[in-house]
Parts: sequence; C-alpha cells; structure tokens
Amino acid sequence: MSIVTVQLGQCGNQIGFEVFDALFSDSHCPQGLCSKRENEAYQASCKERFFSEEENGVPIARAVLVDMEPKVINQTLSKAAQSGRWKYGQCSCFCQKQGSGNNWAYGYSVHGPRHEESIMNLIQKEVEKCDSLSGFFIIMSMAGGTGSGLGAFITRNLQDQYSNSLKMNHIIWPYGTGEVIVQNYNSILTLSHLYRSSDALLVHENDALHKICAKLMNIKQISFRDINQVLAHQLGSVFQPTYSEEGSSHYRRNPLGDLMENLVPHPEFKMLGVRNIPQMSEHSLAYSTFTWAGLLKHLRQMLISNAKMEEGIDWQVRPPLSGAPTLGKMSVNKNLHFNTSLANLVILRGKEVHSADLGGFKDPALYTSWLEPDNAFNMWKTQRAFNRYEKSAALVSNSQFLVKPLDMIVGKAWNMFASKAYIHQYTKFGIEEEDFLDSFTLLEQVVASYRNL
Repeated sequence: MSIVTVQLGQCGNQIGFEVFDALFSDSHCPQGLCSKRENEAYQASCKERFFSEEENGVPIARAVLVDMEPKVINQTLSKAAQSGRWKYGQCSCFCQKQGSGNNWAYGYSVHGPRHEESIMNLIQKEVEKCDSLSGFFIIMSMAGGTGSGLGAFITRNLQDQYSNSLKMNHIIWPYGTGEVIVQNYNSILTLSHLYRSSDALLVHENDALHKICAKLMNIKQISFRDINQVLAHQLGSVFQPTYSEEGSSHYRRNPLGDLMENLVPHPEFKMLGVRNIPQMSEHSLAYSTFTWAGLLKHLRQMLISNAKMEEGIDWQVRPPLSGAPTLGKMSVNKNLHFNTSLANLVILRGKEVHSADLGGFKDPALYTSWLEPDNAFNMWKTQRAFNRYEKSAALVSNSQFLVKPLDMIVGKAWNMFASKAYIHQYTKFGIEEEDFLDSFTLLEQVVASYRNL
C-alpha cells in the first residue's frame, strides 16, 4: 500500500526532500547484509510505499509540495532532479508569490480557503496513482504561518474528503528560545486543530535534533540541512519495510495502519516520538561494533529517562516496582521524572536480528496501569540493514515525553494572551479570542491526560 506525502511550507519541503532521498539511498544501498532476493523484495516494498512508476527509469516521489512562496519549492525540485536518482512529479507542486508572514491565521483563514480547490485536486491526482492508499503523511512546522496554518486547514480537509484513510502529521517543534515572537500562539493553534483531525502526531523537537548533530554527529557549524538529515534518518528507520510477523519473509503491507494500530490505542493520546540508536557520523561508524544487548539496554533507558539520544542518559531513573500501590508509583515518578508509556514499538534492523531479546520492554512497570504489556508493546524486525548500520534500533513511543514542552508552550502562549499581546494580528483574519480559548482548553486536557498515565 502507498503513502502520499504532503510537504507544507519551507520546513515541510526541505524535510520532505531529505526523507525521500534517505529512503531511496537506503533501498539502493549495496551493503544491505542480506541475500539478493531479500534485497529486491525490500526495494520493491519501499518503492510501492513512496515512489510511483518511473519516467525514463527515474522513480517519482508520491508527494505533493505546497508553499506560498516559490523559492524553496524550486530549490527542492531541482535538487531532486539533479540527483538523477529520483524526482518529484512535474505537476505535483502548488506555490504562490506571497507567504503567510508567520501568521497562523493568515495560512488557515486566507490561503486555505483561497487555494483549497487547487491543492486538493493535486492531492487527488496523487491518490489516483496509488493501487491502494495506506494514508497521508503530512510534514509541517508548528511555529510558522504556511506550514502550520495551511497545514492544519489541509489536514481538516483530508479528514473530510478521505475519512477512511489514515493521516499522520509529522510536526517540527520549535526551538525553545524561539525564532518567531508569536510561535507559541501558532503552536497551540496548530496542535489543537490537528488533535481534532489527525490520527497521530509524530513530533520532532528542534532542540533535541540540534543536540544530536552537535554531540553524536560532531558537526561544528550546524545547518538546517544537517538537522533535516538526522530527522530523515530517524523517519527512514521507522518507515522502511519490516517483516509482517516473526519468522515471515513477507514485508508488511500497511505501514501507517500498523503504526496506528500498535501505538494509538485511544484518540485522547496521539503524540508519538522517535528515538534511534546508534546514530553517528560515517567516519565513526567505520570503527564501531555493536551488540543487540548493549543497544537495547541503552534504548530502554533512553525511553524511561526521556533522553533523546544515547549520550548523557540518566541511569539513576528506574521503573517503579511492579505491584507497588499506584499512589506510591506516582510520587516516585514525580521525583525521578520517570517517563511512563502508553504504547511502544521497537523496530530492529540488521545482523542476527532474531537473537535480540526485547524482554526489558515488556515490563509492566513501563506502562500505564490500564494496558497489559502484551497490548502495549510491539516489535518489528528485518535482517536487511538500514543505511549502512550493521545493527540499528528505532523506538516509536506514545509516552509522557511531551508533557513538559507542551505545558511550557501553553503557559507562554497563555501569558501573552492574558495581556492581549498580538491578538489583533489573528482577529483581523477571523481567528477570534474564543478560538484561542478552545485551543487552551483542549491542550490543557491533553497535558492532564498524559500526566495521569
């Protein structure tokens, strides 16, 4: 089954390019450490998901590119075409001459309705090229104007027009120090609208990605491209094909459906985060060896201590004792910032993958009391190595990892709102104070629900 990717705004288009490039590079990587037949099946599965039939032998990304300024889309198209390995379709873009000026209301209330028909037609054409549609993967930032405002509008339209197809929004969480004065307003409006119309929100935080570039990749002058490549690596390690079940050599057909089924057990909880191990520069990779036991021990501790990378993990954080009274469990959690999970999916790729022991992720103490570990934990595997890593593991988790950042953004937005700062920039495009209050209410409920896991 195929996934149609919708790239929105500068951020969405730049990330989208890196994601397709990473997927293509990996599926054509000669060092897959598996048989030729297996490699061909992997390539075919990746192609069915993300690329449509070739034009003169060049695969075309199943994507629609949307931005309100032409510059980034033109750069993205030409970078893909210059690679000579894959490209975007000639008629898969929509751009205008005037951006949204970092104003969520302008993206949502002006650009959205004005260009709705053209954009939805492009998406429909892309959907018609799929033999069967797994769903939509929508890449957008949360803090700007076009990606966030128009992104929320398009997601709502997809929900109306393709109510039976799954929608996963990939959201870039802004730097805490902030690039845009109204980013907290834009963020709460984006999140609250997506919570109503999307099936899952896969979140990457700019601050965490920046740290990975600095500490693990040893990059001195970090650019957005570096950050986007780390991100694309993490997404690739989740979305590339894996076997449908233990012992099977068939690849799973419905990646989005399987992700949602494993990770979103209740519509109140739809925030997903990704962690990867190992992640390092190519230079270091050549000198490194890994065992599954070591990788999984680190990955589990990254989960429970809410660390985004394997460096600087807090090993003091321990799961509360199973069977301890819930009240006690709560207070222990508070002291040590234990990250309780609702659902986890571990994806293993590479050598001797069947010997990996995942028992540590089945500990009931890791999960909320109303789900059994059997229902809350899943694993996917393939012997095909990913991106030249002999062994690698990805963890997608639905956990309390965003409680603090979300609480902070809501708090900052509320402080500005209480003094009516910049509200006029939104009301003049039809977003009323009532809409802000609805957003605050919804997100405070989300924070409370995750806190109580």
